[in-house]
Parts: sequence; structure tokens; C-alpha cells
Amino acid sequence: MYAIIADGPDKLAWRAAPDAVAGPGEVLVRVAAAGVNRADLLQAAGHYPPPPGASDIIGLEVSGTVAALGPGVSGFAAGDEVCALLAGGGYAELVAVPVGQVVAPPAGVSLTDAAALPEVAATVWSNLVMTAGLTAGQLVLLHGGGSGIGSHAIQVATALGARVAVTAGSDQKLTACRELGADVLVNYRDEDFVAVVQAAGGADIILDIMGASYLDRNVDALGLDGRLVVIGMQGGVVGELNLGKLLGKRAGVIATNVRSRPVDGPSGKTAIMAAVVANVWPMVADGRVRPIIGARLPIGQAAEAHRLLQSGAVTGKIVLTI
Repeated sequence: MYAIIADGPDKLAWRAAPDAVAGPGEVLVRVAAAGVNRADLLQAAGHYPPPPGASDIIGLEVSGTVAALGPGVSGFAAGDEVCALLAGGGYAELVAVPVGQVVAPPAGVSLTDAAALPEVAATVWSNLVMTAGLTAGQLVLLHGGGSGIGSHAIQVATALGARVAVTAGSDQKLTACRELGADVLVNYRDEDFVAVVQAAGGADIILDIMGASYLDRNVDALGLDGRLVVIGMQGGVVGELNLGKLLGKRAGVIATNVRSRPVDGPSGKTAIMAAVVANVWPMVADGRVRPIIGARLPIGQAAEAHRLLQSGAVTGKIVLTI
């Protein structure tokens, strides 16, 4: 097979690699498209190695067709259209995936566009709902509202009846966020998100991609009994946490991700994908949620896709097609 091999952040070459093979409990997927995520940029730069046992090829989500089934696998047949959540290996012609992380795409979504959904859907549902307990009427603050995760989270939270506040770095992205359902809009270049969110009543949940640099201000933006869920560290890994503020608000700080979770178990990827299919796929099928794709590029232009994502010029996801 061919795959993208990373020899550095800007040296992504499409070249021959050993064929992926479906082991016990795995499905071999012939890839049609792969979603691009910020974790891919970090891995290409040597800062985010895959979990033990995972492929060292970049790529956390794909869509395609079933090529083969490993021993002990049922429920799929060769040629079935699928999309999948991965620990790695997506920028390739073939990828082997644990069967619990392989699902049929939601109704009404093309096979190519389905590659933009598994990672964001798993991240958003597992963190906002399964971890933080988002319910109707709550206010959720999403940093990076124009990102792939942000654009998906706005729609899911709105579908659940929550109010949505977002931060973004341009009026163009804020306009896109408003069209998706956000009603509290903050241009972080011009405004203090803490003041805006507190004026709106304080956030019940904050989904944060920044980490250390936003830690103290995120706590300030929380309302009583609020939850800060940190899923990214673009602003650093070490920050000072004022426990007195947390105590006063009865608030909590949670740091988590999807990639390092086990395949099975109550917090594993299989359980997350089952919850996504049960809860998010119907939202997609009836139009309340749709994949937001800002760019589609052929796999040979993976380096350009990474540059686009790094630049912040794209709203929503970037998809690589094979």
C-alpha cells in the first residue's frame, strides 16, 4: 500500500509502506478519505507519538469501504461503506481498525464527507455529554468555535437545547459560528471572553483547547457548579490553578482526550462510538448537525493541508481524499 510518511512537519511524502493487515477483532478499511486534525500536525512535528501498539502513520479518522475482516469479526461484509475512529494510520490506502471503532456513516452524508465526523463526534460527545453532562438550558463556552471541533460542538449543543458561547479570532469565523447556532460571540483579539461570558450568566461547561494560558481565566468564566474540560494544550502545559476560586464556585477541572483511551471498557472508544451512533448520527440524518468542511485536498497535498490548518484560515474540517 501507499501511505503518507512524515520526515518532518513539512516533509510529508506519499510512498510505499507495508500493507496493513486486519488482526483478531479488527476490520481492514480501504480508505476513501481521511480527516485532518491538529494532533496530526503535532505528530508530524515529532511532539505527539501514537499510543503503544498503534500505527505510526498519521491520521485519526477515515471513511472508506471494508476490504477484509479479521478473525472473530462479524457485522460487516467486504464492500460495506464505513467510517472509523483511529489511534493512528489514517493517511494511507489501508488501515486496520478495532471493530468497535468502525461504524456505518450517518444517513445522507457522502462517503468522502463522512471522514470529517468520527474524531470530532467522538471528542464532542464524550467530553460535553458523557464527561461534563451537558443538558438543555446550560451555557457552554467553546474556544476555537470555527475549528472542526468547535463547528461540530456548536451544532450538537444547540440540538440538545443548550446555549452556546464561542471565541474565535475573526469576524468571519464568528459569523459562521452564529449561523451554526452560537448566540454569544467573542472575538478574542478585541474582547475579554471572561467579561462577556460572565455577563451571560457564567459558563456551565467550558470545552478548552488552549490549556495553561487560559486556565485562570477559564475558571473566572465558569458559573457555579461549572466544569472546565481541557482537551488541548495549544497554550502550554503548565499553569497555576487557584483552588480558592474552584472552591467558591464548587467547580471542577477535567483534562482528557480520546486517542489514549482503551478500545473497550466504560470509557473506551467502542462505548464512545456506540453513543455517537445512537445520539449524534440521528442529528446528522435529520439535518440538525452536518459536517462542516472548509477544504478538500488530494492525499498528495497533505503538507498543504497541514499548513492550511495551522494558518487558521479554514472554518471546519479539512479532508484528504484518496
